[in-house]
Amino acid sequence: MAKLGFMGLGLMGYPMARNLRRAGHEVAVWSHKEAKAKKLASDEGAVFCSTPREVGAFAECMFACVGNSAMSEEVFTGPNGVIAGVKAGAVCVDASTIGPSTSRRIGKKLGEKGAHYLDAPCTGSTPRAEDGGLTFMIGGPPDVYERVKEFFQPMGKNFYYCGGPGLGLHAKLSQNLVLASIMQGFIEGMVLATKAGVDPELMFKILDNSAAKAGLISYKAPFIFRREFDANFSLKWMHKDLGLILESAQELSVPIPGAAVVHEMFGASVAKGHGDEDFCSAVTLLEDWAGVTVEAKKNT
Repeated sequence: MAKLGFMGLGLMGYPMARNLRRAGHEVAVWSHKEAKAKKLASDEGAVFCSTPREVGAFAECMFACVGNSAMSEEVFTGPNGVIAGVKAGAVCVDASTIGPSTSRRIGKKLGEKGAHYLDAPCTGSTPRAEDGGLTFMIGGPPDVYERVKEFFQPMGKNFYYCGGPGLGLHAKLSQNLVLASIMQGFIEGMVLATKAGVDPELMFKILDNSAAKAGLISYKAPFIFRREFDANFSLKWMHKDLGLILESAQELSVPIPGAAVVHEMFGASVAKGHGDEDFCSAVTLLEDWAGVTVEAKKNT
């Protein structure tokens, strides 16, 4: 089995790294929160590392799943990053959702050390990370991807090679633009219907049996109705992704006015303290403004 590495053990990263270990690979792990890496080492027999540099020195292929562009740069090219220990020919895979320009900069620096780099953001949120059913969008040299493709398989079910450096990220950001827009549209429609007096669960049934049906809404609506906002995908990270989407659109001279509005709306919800909740908690902002709550009827 291969010597692999995993850096970043949050809601997504921890189960992803665990699935690699359970597939029989040796897995060196690192996390900003040292206790998580030690727990994975203790519970699953992973190799604890105190810095990304140690992961780089250990692994022939290593993955990262961290929160933002600055974190990715620190992990891969910082003073104690992978770049300080990586071996020539090793493959570095960033499963984080970061800016495509940042990703290309990281790849260039690693290339100067003889290492290879792939951007490979994933989607599916925590449930799919847990059961190994994530979807990956890959950008980078196709021959490098083919070399390490098998190492993705314990973590995912769907793999889409999107093209050269940064194109996996462009695909992921485009997907999140659609997700965020669907969520905002659902929030607005449900608050409007509820304010008018339509039962929220009835309104959802109508949507779910019409051309407005969407998988995201079918999954998220019951959580909204039960007021359960524990994060599968945190609002703060969706807000961050919308910022990256706007940056990419500006670089490419693509107008996306709807995304700009959703970015501001989600940002207002983060400012109200909902950042660590699931992104469907953005409904609470409009509820407050309208003076209604989109919830299931309570049994009496």
